[in-house]
Amino acid sequence: MSATPLYAALVGNPNCGKTALFNRLTGSHQKVANYAGVTVERKEGRFQTPSARPVRLLDLPGTYSLAATSPDENVTREICLGLHRSESVPELLICVVDATNLRLHLRFALEVRQLGRPMVIVVNMMDEAARRGLSIDLPGLSAALGVPVIPCISVQRGGTAALLKCLDAPPLTPPAGPPNAADLHAEVRGLLARYVQTSPTARVLLADRLDRAFLHPVIGPAILLVVLFVMFQTVFSWAQPVMDLMQDGMTGFGGLVGHGLPQGVLRSLIVDAIIAGAGTVAVYLPQILILFLWILALEESGYLPRAAFLLDRIMASAGLSGRSFIPLLSSFACAIPGIMATRTIQNPRDRLVTILIAPLMTCSARLPVYTLLIGAFVPHRRVLGLFNLQGLVLFGLYAFAIVSGLILARVMTRGVTAEEHPLLMELPLYRRPVLRNLALGLWQRATMFLSRVGTIIVTLNVLLWALSSFPGPPPGATGAAIDYSLAGRIGHWMMPLFAPIGFNWQICVSLIPGLAAREVAVSALATVYALGASDDDAAARLTPLLSAHWSLATALSLLAWYVFAPQCLSTLAVIRRETGSLKIAFGTAAYLFALAYAASLLTYQVARLLGGA
Repeated sequence: MSATPLYAALVGNPNCGKTALFNRLTGSHQKVANYAGVTVERKEGRFQTPSARPVRLLDLPGTYSLAATSPDENVTREICLGLHRSESVPELLICVVDATNLRLHLRFALEVRQLGRPMVIVVNMMDEAARRGLSIDLPGLSAALGVPVIPCISVQRGGTAALLKCLDAPPLTPPAGPPNAADLHAEVRGLLARYVQTSPTARVLLADRLDRAFLHPVIGPAILLVVLFVMFQTVFSWAQPVMDLMQDGMTGFGGLVGHGLPQGVLRSLIVDAIIAGAGTVAVYLPQILILFLWILALEESGYLPRAAFLLDRIMASAGLSGRSFIPLLSSFACAIPGIMATRTIQNPRDRLVTILIAPLMTCSARLPVYTLLIGAFVPHRRVLGLFNLQGLVLFGLYAFAIVSGLILARVMTRGVTAEEHPLLMELPLYRRPVLRNLALGLWQRATMFLSRVGTIIVTLNVLLWALSSFPGPPPGATGAAIDYSLAGRIGHWMMPLFAPIGFNWQICVSLIPGLAAREVAVSALATVYALGASDDDAAARLTPLLSAHWSLATALSLLAWYVFAPQCLSTLAVIRRETGSLKIAFGTAAYLFALAYAASLLTYQVARLLGGA
């Protein structure tokens, strides 16, 4: 067998399982970069067939047609046609189609077939098709198309065996033909009539009955609101016992380490900066995992695409198309992947507006800040005997951010007409979430969060500790030592700007490292108060310290600030990369800062008038 690798490319519609197939084939032998001159992700991997034939595999961006309407689709079109300036023409096109949605996916496969290049059609999700009562005559379909048609289950071990065997054979070149959309649709209808038989199962009929409720124009949004409401209730109710145990453990560990070290700089560094700073953020991991458990479960169950369908009309009222929903939804985890997901939006205006409001969606990095302030100033009590008041406040903060983003989108698009691109979304059958997938998703989220705690957060805390510890107070000084440090001086210098919105100098100091990562603001407060307090457990008692030293108006002002707070530097860098404009990145930071300041000023002054001071 030749040592020269077969150069193949995966193509297909979005949501056909192409990426799952790529991961199954290549495993860890992958490298990810961007195509030269365009911010579109390039994924390449390598593997061997059973006969040891090496294969170099390129995973092309998903597209519904070779008539490109977005940067992602244009890359796929150029490579398939051999027009890309930095990518050679693949020797084999592996077109992946979803067995449960052949009416849509076969049309694209026929379009690829018309290119006249060697290709294989991989019919993925064959297990799901069987559960839906679909019977597909793959040999007949292969004979009709003149290309190999291979069954595949990319999520199962051994589910790619037929494809691997096929790759050992010489690729076939199908006959090329003139592209004609009408002919393609007619050909798809004929192929489905001849080679696909359907017998609806009880599962399909159940899905239809559920959709009558979940997609109802009145009942559907009400159900969605209840789901979101319960989700935020559980973030506080389920997580609190675990958080208390973790807090007690970190406090005990810090005390144990502190008692074993002599008083001095080293003890302060380890106890105040590293243990207290990292521990103060790490205890919020249970809440973050509960939030993502809900998101993963809703996605696995098939409900999340239906939520997107329900919210499509709301997106239109904000002047955006339904395509903006998925990037904004992704931004609730982190604004960075949300902004990158806007590449699928064809209209340049819609894409830019979506990028500008994506930072307003409440990312998970805000959750530790929200939780700290809510826990310190909102009593833990029931409302109407059913609802957790702290959960109600958290739900209100998320809702306020969403509404604010939609209002801003409406303002940005006011008076500007744009071509309408309706949302096309496949609604999968309802299914029971797979525990393995949920566990894997939560494990990935936990490791990402803890890696940030162990790297970015600890590093920034050590830097803040150094700024807060040096220089020491002069001889005869009577105030707290931290007042004479660089951090104390910086905080006091910032006070004239932030005093009108109720911030003290400790909050001002915490805002600076918070520019690198939102959640660092919590550990920064812990570090500052630990160094400025007279006892060693100050960081462990951060919540009661804040409730004792801050007014309610200050706490509400800081909550309002973090609804609109200027994004972390990583997000601004991604905005710069995606838009190609430093001006837009600075403009985003400026408008978010202005909104945050205005919201905090209004909140603080109104709260003072109402007795919150």
